[in-house]
Amino acid sequence: MRNFEKSSKLDHVCYDIRGPVMDEANRMIDQGVDILKLNIGNPAPFGFRAPEELLKRMNENLSHTEGYSDSKGLLSARRAIVKYCKKKGIEQVTVDDVYTGNGVSELITLAMQGLLNSGDEILVPSPDYPLWTASVTLSGGTAVHYMCDEKAEWYPDINDIKSKITSRTKGIVIINPNNPTGALYPREVLEEIVEVCRKHGLIIFADEIYDRLVFDGLEHRSIASLAPDLLTITFNGLSKSHLIAGYRCGWMSLCGDKSFAKGYVEGINLLSSMRLCSNVPAQSVIEAALEMEEETERLMIPGGRIYEQREYTYQALNEIPGVSVIKPKAAFYMFPKIQTSKFNIYDDEKFVLDFLKDKKILLTHGGGFHWEKPDHFRVVYLPELDQLKIACDKLADFMSYYIQK
Repeated sequence: MRNFEKSSKLDHVCYDIRGPVMDEANRMIDQGVDILKLNIGNPAPFGFRAPEELLKRMNENLSHTEGYSDSKGLLSARRAIVKYCKKKGIEQVTVDDVYTGNGVSELITLAMQGLLNSGDEILVPSPDYPLWTASVTLSGGTAVHYMCDEKAEWYPDINDIKSKITSRTKGIVIINPNNPTGALYPREVLEEIVEVCRKHGLIIFADEIYDRLVFDGLEHRSIASLAPDLLTITFNGLSKSHLIAGYRCGWMSLCGDKSFAKGYVEGINLLSSMRLCSNVPAQSVIEAALEMEEETERLMIPGGRIYEQREYTYQALNEIPGVSVIKPKAAFYMFPKIQTSKFNIYDDEKFVLDFLKDKKILLTHGGGFHWEKPDHFRVVYLPELDQLKIACDKLADFMSYYIQK
């Protein structure tokens, strides 16, 4: 009889943002308990709606998108992505270098599967978006975590990156803007990373899904625009910026010098062809969506919903004794720090589980993002202000008496 026990690879995959705490929340929901979810980055449950013009375009295109597209995607969509790359200063991209996907998640997995052999290493940030570590592991590689420095606004620690490079290191993951910290990396930090990659011949994997969700008049700089002599694979999509996470619309672009990676590109082409193509109706709105910037920008400026929710949450969290947080410059996440000695916290997962059971609010513990110390958690500030006020008041009350046992 066949053994259907969990594969040994899965034993080493940490994906705790969907783990025991979520299981307990779902059990409570099944019992009729109303849970406020501050753990999910999907805008739709919090009342955000896609631009009407985008929905209209999707509806108009449905009757023309019933069949397969090219495995890489519709030509119109890929042309629009090339145009967007050039707008960001990335010149060495053609339509043949662009691959559309069912969200960026699918493409991350595809990019890792096409590259890694057993024992190959990929540098991944800590904290990270855990899909990166999971994809590296499931592809047979080893995720080596480099530190991001909270005291330096959560920028990557360049010296730590250098210390983690070995003869097995194939590439580095840069999540910018960052999930879970909301950090936005300045040009000088990106240039330091490029120099390290240039010295060691590393591929850069640049997760830039939040590049249009930037605050305070700042501008996102794509690392690919600074490294035309290196192979950089950028990942982007419409799920967050255009509030259509359910449409599963993402893409990756192979930028820079691809001459040394012909075998890798052939592997990506093969894997892309094996799933035939990505969601064609979603592809059909990429061109129109990339021309729509104003609606997203309105959310990110004073008076805009996401801006005001950030401002409130940042202030409210920092007013709680024993809690502090760096102000995010992009996306819609914060990664607050807990003074563990004040609350006797030795297990961050237990902390968010205790909070869930007591206050019916769901957070994600820092360990879910491969942060090794039990002193952080992530907050999503997508709920409307009235819900955020309730959540922050309940957290303040909880922290006024909580001692971990």
